[in-house]
Amino acid sequence: HPARDMQDTFFIEKNPDVLLRTHTSSVQIRVMERTQPPIRAIFPGRVFRNEAISARSHCIFHQVEGLVGGEGVNYQNLMGFLKEFYKKLGFEVRFRPAYFPYTYLSTECEVYLEDKESWIELGGSGMFRPEVLKPLGVDVPVLAFGLGIERLAMIRYDISDIRMLYK
Repeated sequence: HPARDMQDTFFIEKNPDVLLRTHTSSVQIRVMERTQPPIRAIFPGRVFRNEAISARSHCIFHQVEGLVGGEGVNYQNLMGFLKEFYKKLGFEVRFRPAYFPYTYLSTECEVYLEDKESWIELGGSGMFRPEVLKPLGVDVPVLAFGLGIERLAMIRYDISDIRMLYK
């Protein structure tokens, strides 16, 4: 994923042209290349990042990304979808501006944890930039979102250390 620095990526030692994905976004691009709008898809998958392992982050985790594209799709649809999604999981959600290379407007989703009296970031989202869509032959607006499964599991099962999910 070009949004990640090269030093954040794991390569296969015997073949430096092969690398482990840092995002599931590559699937989004393939779907948009092959599918005529309207487009609706969800992409779960395991990702790998060369990051330090701590109580809050791990170098291997799972993402769920999704996209919706079609006439009339807009940023308000994205915010409404995410609000409803997190509401059904029992969370109050807020959005803060963010930067992602392929989307504009972009936002990160945070949910409030009452017992911890704090907000926690659960994922990013945005509207694909037209210059990303044009080479794919997509001429309608497309919204995208992604979230980490492990953080949801940690909240659901009251786990304070992500490493416990891998023991």
